[in-house]
Amino acid sequence: MLTNKEMKRQGAGVLLVGMALLLADSAQAQGLGNSPYSRIGLGEFNANTGGVRQMGMGGVGLAAPNAVNVNELNPALLYYTSRTTFEAGYSGQYKTVKNASASSRSGNGTLGYFALSVPLSTKWGAAVGLKPLSAVDYESNTLQAVQGDPNSQSLKQYKGTGGISEAYFGQGVRITKALTLGFTASYVFGVVDETTGTSLQLANSTVTDKSVDRTHTRYSDFAFRAGAHYRQKLSKDISMNLGGVYSFAHNLNGLQTTTQEHENAAGTLIGTVATLSNGRGSTFVPALAQGGISFDNNKNWSLNLDVAQQQWSKYRSFTSTGPALSDTWRFGLGGELAPDPGSVEHYFQRVSYRAGLSFAQLPYQPGGKTLYDRSVSWGFGFPLPTASALEATTISLAFTYGVRGNTDVLNAVTATSNVQENYIRGQLGITLNNRWFIKRRLQ
Repeated sequence: MLTNKEMKRQGAGVLLVGMALLLADSAQAQGLGNSPYSRIGLGEFNANTGGVRQMGMGGVGLAAPNAVNVNELNPALLYYTSRTTFEAGYSGQYKTVKNASASSRSGNGTLGYFALSVPLSTKWGAAVGLKPLSAVDYESNTLQAVQGDPNSQSLKQYKGTGGISEAYFGQGVRITKALTLGFTASYVFGVVDETTGTSLQLANSTVTDKSVDRTHTRYSDFAFRAGAHYRQKLSKDISMNLGGVYSFAHNLNGLQTTTQEHENAAGTLIGTVATLSNGRGSTFVPALAQGGISFDNNKNWSLNLDVAQQQWSKYRSFTSTGPALSDTWRFGLGGELAPDPGSVEHYFQRVSYRAGLSFAQLPYQPGGKTLYDRSVSWGFGFPLPTASALEATTISLAFTYGVRGNTDVLNAVTATSNVQENYIRGQLGITLNNRWFIKRRLQ
């Protein structure tokens, strides 16, 4: 007969497998609402900003070790895993997309990520997990004048869905009393479908048959990143942490198929589908360099500053078509505070309160103008009252409000302008801590 503890561990195992299957199934549908800029490059690229804890602090934490959450943001911090930890997150987003003349609203939710970290020894920790790397989710229509026929217009409809995920295995090892190093190997995979439909809108508002070009790209390859962390006491109560992560540049190989078909106004296929191209190729993903500094009292507060830089100007796709991208950088400042983690009488003294700011340059430069992403974040970590030295459960919430791009007019003649996204993102995370592999003692 199973003991209570064995039943709990078996239940945790079933939960982990179930979450893994659900997240793997949702890896191909990561979109969180219409994002016109995800049409460019690999889509909305997630620049290694961590999970629900980091989101609440403005996406920072490269140098901030934590004994409750999974420290996958910097593999060197996996050494600080004191208990077996399972963490999963559910993400949602609501946004307003607008240009100089129109606006629309959209929103969505999806399973976000999961991770499992295990302390393998007193100097060695490891983690496995699955998380989104990029998301493609856009739909837009444009009308253009037809040369030689002022009474007709060309209607172009653009649509893209899909995304890329990474399944990873990371390790963190203590080298000296102050220095830890880490390494992560990832399997990167995903599918992106993009469609361009072209038809004519005549003077009497009749829409002609539509020519549809479809591109289906399936990615699969490996990627690697390395991390380092250094901790130094500045005084009896305050320590300084330095952290760095380098995600190596790599070619993301894949198979791309492009087809063309014709549809009538009702969307019914006319004739047969013609295959224009079908072959293997690769997309070059540039290196990402991240660095951070953190101060804490090893008890109930931390203050963190992170910076990141990625050379998107070196990005190349299958066909090297599309607008050129520019190098990006990101700056984040955030922290967390738990007023009294050991309080018995006052529950909210044990809650972790988080807040942060983020400012980033985007890789897109329409009309030669630089675009930015500015956001403010806040979050909470709620430990369940049943926590003990052997096991604990924490429910975390994180929110981000931000603005991407602007509505500056690019061409007054054609009335084209930039696109601005006002968004609010939320994430719900659950973290389970348990001490496994405890040696039994005879009494």
